[in-house]
Amino acid sequence: MSRPPLPPFTSATAAQKARLAEDAWNSRDPARVALAYTEDSRWRNRSEFLQGRAQIESFLQRKWQRELDYRLIKEVWTSGERRIAVRFAYEWHDDSGQWFRSYGNENWEFDDEGLMAVRLASINDLPIRDSDRKYHWPLGRRPDDHPSLSELGL
Repeated sequence: MSRPPLPPFTSATAAQKARLAEDAWNSRDPARVALAYTEDSRWRNRSEFLQGRAQIESFLQRKWQRELDYRLIKEVWTSGERRIAVRFAYEWHDDSGQWFRSYGNENWEFDDEGLMAVRLASINDLPIRDSDRKYHWPLGRRPDDHPSLSELGL
């Protein structure tokens, strides 16, 4: 199974890869998201270490049961031949209605077929007021005309 764009990455194809990942994560569909990773993909997400699509899918199911009304923006920080570093911020609320903005960085490494073999994520959560939210699009894909992280000053 091939997941274009494929390495080696240019600035343009790295940005395209990041937007495709953002779109998939904004679907909040664990099975769809998990297909972007190799069968034996290795993850570090905060303090959790995962290996393989089944663990990734299970993790994402738990994540989106806890992180409600999740909306994400990713932006490429830098890229190389088969690696991309992104920064991101997402907004969500818990079951008590408390909103958060979670900031982080991810380092990605891809195989020849464009599947992610390694994902290393560092994430920090900041409680915010509802009035401080910046992501107001309907759930799902971020509209093309919505400001980027840089444009939002994040």
